[in-house]
Amino acid sequence: MATAPELDPPAVAELATRLRANVAAAVKAPEGVVRDLLVALLAEGHVLIEDNPGVGKTALARALARSIDAEFARVQCTADLLPADVVGTNIFNQREGRFEFRPGPVFANVVLVDEINRASPKTQSGLLECMQERHVTVDKHTHDLARPFIVLATQNPIEYEGTYPLPEAQLDRFMVRVSLGYPSMEDEQDMLAAHSDRDRVQDLGPVTGVGEMLAAQAAVASVHGSEALRRYIVSLMEFTRADPRVELGASPRAGLMLFRAAKALAALDGRDHALPDDVKTLAPAVLTHRLLLAPEAAGDDRSAVVGDALERVPAL
Repeated sequence: MATAPELDPPAVAELATRLRANVAAAVKAPEGVVRDLLVALLAEGHVLIEDNPGVGKTALARALARSIDAEFARVQCTADLLPADVVGTNIFNQREGRFEFRPGPVFANVVLVDEINRASPKTQSGLLECMQERHVTVDKHTHDLARPFIVLATQNPIEYEGTYPLPEAQLDRFMVRVSLGYPSMEDEQDMLAAHSDRDRVQDLGPVTGVGEMLAAQAAVASVHGSEALRRYIVSLMEFTRADPRVELGASPRAGLMLFRAAKALAALDGRDHALPDDVKTLAPAVLTHRLLLAPEAAGDDRSAVVGDALERVPAL
C-alpha cells in the first residue's frame, strides 16, 4: 500500500469535515458527540458511551468504520464472555501439527464493546489491557493490534442488575465519555423516514482510508502545546485533587489525555497549536468520569467539580 502523504492541521480539518458530513448522512448524533469521537480517534484514545439502548450507538460506530474504510467488529458482553473470546486464542492445526493464532474481534480497527459492564472483571481487564498496550500476548507470543485502533464501549446507565461496574482505574483508560441522548422530534421523524426501507449505514462509502487517518494522527501528535498550556492543565488536575468534595481526583493520565485531546481539537479547527479554550471545551468529557466523589458529597455531582475547576483556575 502506498504511503499516505503527510498532513498539516488545515488538511486534518478538511478531513474531519468530510467525516462529519458522511456520518451525518446516516446517523443523527449531536455535533458535540461526533466532535469528541473524532478527537478520540485522532488522539489515539478510546470512548465510553453511557446511554440508553436504541439511541444509535452501534450505528455511529459502524458509520465511523465505513467512513474511514476500516474493519469493524462488535463484542456483545455477557457474564460468560471469556478473554479469549475477545483477544483470540491458539488453535491446534492437525494437518500441520502445530498451534496457530486465531485473532479475536479486538484486532479490528473500530471495536464496539456493547454493555462492557456485563462482562466479568477478568474479561474487562483483558480488553482494557489491549486498549492500553495496543497488542495482545497469547502463550508468550505478542501480536500487534491494527492501526488505527479505537474502542467504543457502551454502558446502560439504568440497568445495573447482573453487572460489574468498571473500577476507577479502568474508567481512566477511556479518553472521553459521551452520551447521545434522545434525538429531537424533528430528527427522530427524519430518521423514521430515512431508515424506513433500509439501513442507511450500509449505503455509506468511505471518504478516506486508514493510511490518511494514520497521517492525520501523526499531524495531531505534532500540534504544539505550550508550557503555559501544560501548566494550566496541571493546575486543573490539582484543583480536582484538592477539592473537599472529591475522594479521588484526576490522575496524571487524565492530564495527558486532556493535553492530547486539546491538540486534536486544535487540528480539527485547522490550527497548529492548542489553546486554553480547547482544554475548556473538552474538560467535561475527559475529566468527569475520572473523579470519585467523597461519601459526604452525595448532593453534588462530578460535573460540578469540573465546572468549578474551569471557572476558578485561571488560564495562564
